Amino acid sequence: MVVMWKLKEIKDNAKKYIELCKLIYADPRTPKTARILLWIAIGYALSPIDLIPDFIPVIGHLDDLVIIPILLYIAMRSVPKNVYMEHYVQILRK
Repeated sequence: MVVMWKLKEIKDNAKKYIELCKLIYADPRTPKTARILLWIAIGYALSPIDLIPDFIPVIGHLDDLVIIPILLYIAMRSVPKNVYMEHYVQILRK
């Protein structure tokens, strides 16, 4: 039962983070580098081509779990703090 609760929490948090990324991307104050990094993260997540092929056990899937969050982290760090916080608060209110 605890596992199901954790999975639901992860799913809900992922939805909120995706919504946050959408809002930040749409904001005209977001720097071009952040927008490019967000597009790269989306493209890498959807692309069938990986840096490390998925048929390699464990490591093949770990690259997706490492590269995408790193790209998102760098993108969010390049967004001005006031823009990030404005949209973060907006997501929390929902």
